[in-house]
Amino acid sequence: MELSKDEIFYLLKNRRRRDIVRYLMDNDGTATLSELAEHIAAWENDIEVQALNSGQRKRVYVALYQTHLPKLAENGIIEYERNRGDVELTENAELLKTYLEDDESERDPWSKRYAALSVTGALSIGLLTVGGVSLGVSMTQFTVLLTAAFLVASLAHTYEARLGLDR
Repeated sequence: MELSKDEIFYLLKNRRRRDIVRYLMDNDGTATLSELAEHIAAWENDIEVQALNSGQRKRVYVALYQTHLPKLAENGIIEYERNRGDVELTENAELLKTYLEDDESERDPWSKRYAALSVTGALSIGLLTVGGVSLGVSMTQFTVLLTAAFLVASLAHTYEARLGLDR
């Protein structure tokens, strides 16, 4: 099945559909409806799967079952066995890959962590230089500490990315 750009954008305009395809691409192309619902609910609530309550799971499960999986199946992106709850990517899913790669920053907590570190550093420098507040360290010591904090954050980010934990 050939999809136009408009059809691709229509399918990907919904975050849950993007999450379904992304999860399947990251997990050998197959999953169950329950598995998808759990992981997507965890992402949406920014918690681990084990911390989900039944209401959070159910809201996502129902939406996937009634709307999103049938929509992806009708457009040939997945094969969906509704009775068993089995979901599998088709070759057409490759058409979406390019558009999903740009979407990774949407869920990236690291941009917020780097921003918080930058704001903290800027405020501290402002207090040291303009405010005349003594933080108990010289400007040189503070610069070294701030640089070390960015280095540790960068190393942690790289480590998580390599292990696939940064989702």
